[in-house]
Parts: sequence; C-alpha cells; structure tokens
Amino acid sequence: MKLGLENFHFAGGFSVISKILLGGVFTLLLPQVLSAEQIRGPESIEFFDRAMRFFEMRDHSVRVVALGSVLIGISCGMMGSYVVTRKLSLFGDTLSHAVLPGIAIGFLWAESKDNLALLLGASFAGFLGVACISLLKKFTKISQDSALGIVLSGFYAVGICMLTRIQKMDFGNQSGLDTYLFGQVSALSTNDLIGVCASLVLITLFITLNYKELLISGFDPEYARSVRLPADILQYLLWALLAFCVITSLQVVGVILASALLIIPAASASLLAKRMSSYLCIAASLGAISGLVGAFLSFLGERLPTGPLIVLTASFLFLLILVFRPHHGILVCWVKSRLQSHRIAMENTLKAIYQVIERHNFSETSIRMEELMQRRNLGSGECMKEVNRLSRSGFATASLDPHSPSGLPPEKRVSLTPKGWEYACRIVRNHRLWELYLTNEARYAPDHVHEDAEKIEHVLGEETIRELERILSNPRRDPHGKLIPSLVDIERGWLG
Repeated sequence: MKLGLENFHFAGGFSVISKILLGGVFTLLLPQVLSAEQIRGPESIEFFDRAMRFFEMRDHSVRVVALGSVLIGISCGMMGSYVVTRKLSLFGDTLSHAVLPGIAIGFLWAESKDNLALLLGASFAGFLGVACISLLKKFTKISQDSALGIVLSGFYAVGICMLTRIQKMDFGNQSGLDTYLFGQVSALSTNDLIGVCASLVLITLFITLNYKELLISGFDPEYARSVRLPADILQYLLWALLAFCVITSLQVVGVILASALLIIPAASASLLAKRMSSYLCIAASLGAISGLVGAFLSFLGERLPTGPLIVLTASFLFLLILVFRPHHGILVCWVKSRLQSHRIAMENTLKAIYQVIERHNFSETSIRMEELMQRRNLGSGECMKEVNRLSRSGFATASLDPHSPSGLPPEKRVSLTPKGWEYACRIVRNHRLWELYLTNEARYAPDHVHEDAEKIEHVLGEETIRELERILSNPRRDPHGKLIPSLVDIERGWLG
C-alpha cells in the first residue's frame, strides 16, 4: 500500500522530530551517564561477565575471598558436627560473642586495626570465656546452658561498652571494627588465609588422631570414663579448637553470624548422615558450598555483604534437604501420606463391595452404586471417584444395568475383577482375624474390636497374618459369626 504525499510528509516530519528529540535528550544525559559509569567502574560489568570473572579467578582478591570462604566453611562444618551432636549449639554462639571484648583489647593495645593484635585479643577473650564456662560448671550448681548464657551476655555487653569507649578516644577511629560484628570478607588478606589454613589443619589433625575417642566420649561419656579415656581433656581441646575456628571466621561472617555457620551445615548433615564419618564429610561439603556460593552472590551483587549471604545459602541448603531428602523429606512424607490415604480409601471401598456381596449370600457378582454409597457413607461424586480409581487400578469395573425398569434411567453397577476380588478378600481376612485375636487373646468385648481392626487391617503383612492363623488354629468364623476368607478360598476365588 502506497502512502499519499501528505502522509509521506507527516511520516518524514515525525522521523526528523524524533531524531532531534532523542539527540537532545542523549546530549543532555550524556554527562550524567559518563559520570555514573566512571563512579561505578567494575560494577557496571554485565551479569554474565561478572560470573565468568569470578569463576576464572583471575583477580587476586577474588581468589583470596573464594578460598577463604571455602576453607572457613569446611572448618565450621567439621567443628559444627561435634557442636550439634554434643548439643553444644549455644556454646558456639557463646564463643562467637565472647571474643568481642578481645577485639577491643587488641585495638587498644595496637592503637590501630592491626590484624595480629586483634587476633591475639580475640584468642585471649575466647579462651577466657571457655575457662569461665568450665569454672562455673565445675564449682557451682549452675547448669551448662545457664553458664553459657551468663558468659555470652556478660562478655558481649563488655565488648559493646569497650567499642563505645574506643569511639570517644583520640586515636579511636573505630572505622573497620564494626566489620567484626557483621563480617567483611573483602578485607580478608593473605595473612588471614594463613590463619584460616592453620585452623583447618589443626582441626583435621585433631579429628583424625582422636576420631574414635571423640566418638565414644561424645555419644557415651560414662563408658568413655569407665575405659579411662581422657574425656575431659578431649572436651577442653575441642573447645579450644572451636574457639580458634570461631576467631578465624570472624573476618568473613562476623561475631553475630559465626555460630550460624557452625550450626546450619552440621544440622543439615544430620538429616542425611547415618555415620559420623559421613556426617563430617557432608557438613564440611555443605559449609564449603555455602562459602563459595555466598562469595559468588556477593561478587555479583552491589554492596551485598558476604557473611549474611553465606549464612543465607546454608539456610537455603538446609531447607532443600529438609524438603527433598530421601525417605524422610517433607515432600516425600507428603507424597507417601497421600498415597497411603488413597490406598486406605481404595481398600475400604473394596471391603465395602465384598460386604455388600456377602449380604446377598454371594449370589450376585455386582452391586448397585447406591448400595456402595450407603455402605461407604459417601456422596455420589466421591463414590464415583473411588470406583474410577478402582477401575484404573484394574480392581473393579463400572457398568449400566441392562435389566433396569423401562422408562427409568439405567442403574450403575460395580463388579470386582479377579484381582480386585482377591484384594478385597485379603482385607476382609485381615480385619476379621485381628478382631478374633483381640477377642480371644486380648479379652476385648466383641462389640469393641471393630474400630481397632479398622486401623490395623491396612498395615498387617502376610507373615503377621500367617502367625495369627497359627495362633488362632486357622479359624473360619470371626467373633460375629461371619466367615473369614482363608488363603485357599482367596486363591481359588469365591465367585468362580
């Protein structure tokens, strides 16, 4: 279609005007765009480029951060395994808060943010906290959790007061000390990595050399003392290593979140592991994954703190394992529960069909839908769903009665297949054998056994049924005088 002259001029004029407007806007915004790019610098790199830059590990700072996060995750995962299994979760939280006054002491000593001074001060405070807990537990009747709470709150309060006082001093430029509260992995240096590596090596050697002793003293302390294992010494050494692990992780996750990195990977591993060796491996792996993913997300984001992201990653992994773990996950349990409820409903429907046929003295091979609805106490829609489920499983068939009175809609009838009849006989057999067992052996009244039999009939296995038949001498009648289908009757087929 050709445009007219007027339309052509309009289109051309609009094109020129749009170019002028766009050019003017671009000219006006160009200085702001350039200045923003100059300020942002590397942060303006696209998402994919930043991801590739992280995984290529070309930057020294990225290598230090990634390696430090992974090593700290492994250390905390391994130590956290013993924290969780020995029910010392509050102990890890106490240690992480108890080192705060030591950080302030180290800053006062060096009058600057000197990493070595801060590390020594934190170590002193951590070991002092361990000593206070031990003394309170040994010389008082205070329980361990109360002692932990006292040391946690007391040391943390002293640390906050000291940091506030430092801020008011002449040399008290507190800039950077708050990173030990919340963590700042970007400040991690090569010297810090040496401390992290030393902590991991000590933890690995201690666990490897004392694996059996730690296992025995942790799960059965009384037996450990009876065989003269140095359980108390092992406990103190474990506390000392735990303090060292917490101190080396402060730079990454901070005082407040250090206990989270100890507990969450270990708690996640407890949902999967059945042996202590696999427990340690899984906890260390989850800690390493949390550290790496947290560092990666922090690198991708703009001013996102690494420590909280590591903890959030560990929490997300915990939720994934909680929901999707094999055999006992929330999703698996929900699916099993749904399948079990459907199976029980189907078995109840099969039993109801059998009972209606039994009421007719087995003279008919099918029953009316209305009879099944009355027996199951269901509406027509729910009853039809049950019948359709039986049909899909090959246990029953639904049809219209060809002998219905003329002028009326044909009645729906339900009949069992050979497989469905065998299944129904087994359920009835389970129910009536259990009723008879409760009446004869447990001395239940015959009118009080039905509800218990309704619950147990769906879980009785074939071996249990054979044992009940042996105990009851292969009975043929239940307490109410009704026939009990035997194994021969089931295999032969009563409708044949």
